[in-house]
Amino acid sequence: MQDEPFQTFDASGNAAGIAPRSRVHREGLWHCAATVFLFRPDGRLVIQRRQGSKDVCPGAWDLSVAEHLTPGETYEQGAHRGLFEELGIEHIPLERWGGVIRAQIEIAEYGLKDYELQQPFRGVFGGVLRPNTDEVADIDVIELKALGMAFAQRPADFTPWFRESAIQLGLCCGRE
Repeated sequence: MQDEPFQTFDASGNAAGIAPRSRVHREGLWHCAATVFLFRPDGRLVIQRRQGSKDVCPGAWDLSVAEHLTPGETYEQGAHRGLFEELGIEHIPLERWGGVIRAQIEIAEYGLKDYELQQPFRGVFGGVLRPNTDEVADIDVIELKALGMAFAQRPADFTPWFRESAIQLGLCCGRE
């Protein structure tokens, strides 16, 4: 597991310092992430299955892109970096989807306290996806109604942060 440096923040979003990823997730230190909901032109959402080698939620379906920010990186820079690193996509327009979301997810089985300040983005892309097989086991596209049903019927198939973000943004589950 990489132990890259994360910029940390206090509960109000003020910069607090730099700490390794392992400490940030073990202690529940606030850090930033960009999330991208990438749609096909027909309105279906691109989702990715996490590689089985991931340290948290291996093999689970996840949103299009979720990227921790590097120290000093903006949300938009992180979103574009994630699109390139995970799906091989460059230079597409992204729109901020609401404001920064404070997300707190704790998963005891992984010893994870993931306290993120997340900025969601949305974009549309009709081209070829080139997933990075070190990160992504599979990609699929799903209609939003089917996504809501899948969350209800098979919640363990999806990362908790994907479910929470999608519901909070009104993406599925009757709040579109």
